[in-house]
Amino acid sequence: MRAEDVASYLQNNPQFFDTYAEMLADVVIPHPYGGRTISLSERQMLTLREKNKVLEKKLHDMVEFAKDNDALQHKVHQFTLALFGTRDLPGLQDAITRNLRDIFAVPHAALHVWKNLPPSAEVLAFTDQQSQPVCAHHAVHDTANWFGESAPHLHSFAYLPLRAGEQSIGLLVLASEDAQRFYPEMGTVFLQRIAETVSAALQPHL
Repeated sequence: MRAEDVASYLQNNPQFFDTYAEMLADVVIPHPYGGRTISLSERQMLTLREKNKVLEKKLHDMVEFAKDNDALQHKVHQFTLALFGTRDLPGLQDAITRNLRDIFAVPHAALHVWKNLPPSAEVLAFTDQQSQPVCAHHAVHDTANWFGESAPHLHSFAYLPLRAGEQSIGLLVLASEDAQRFYPEMGTVFLQRIAETVSAALQPHL
């Protein structure tokens, strides 16, 4: 008889455990982490403890994820408030890049608004094609030049298209020397919120 057959029988005939309760108390099986034997009930307790550890780890990860999200939401709120009170476009542009560094610890941020800095045809086409932020390990087209002497040392980029309705009005690029700061598979929900905040703040000055 195969082990699978025994397992299937026990699953389909739970009354077996009532009929042979005394026998089950005498069953001993190898300890999963040692050479000694333990009772069936002890083995069940070990299994439950292992399952509890897995559940505790999942719960811990969920709590940490929630904490990280709360922290990011608070930073987005801080960033939004920091943009209020700027009276002209140069002041707003400075506030955007400065607060990205101060609040989000983004080491490099470059903001190009088409009104003041018309883009190359390639950058404009790239921006118009994106419906949401894009992260990459390499600079797109000529945007590496936006970072001056720091450009050769940058290994990750986040591109945030800025829009007024359906029309692009600029491009905000975040960059880092850390290749894992921005990467293609990362979520972009908070980057999108930043892009929408910056877009809304810029529109009155265009």
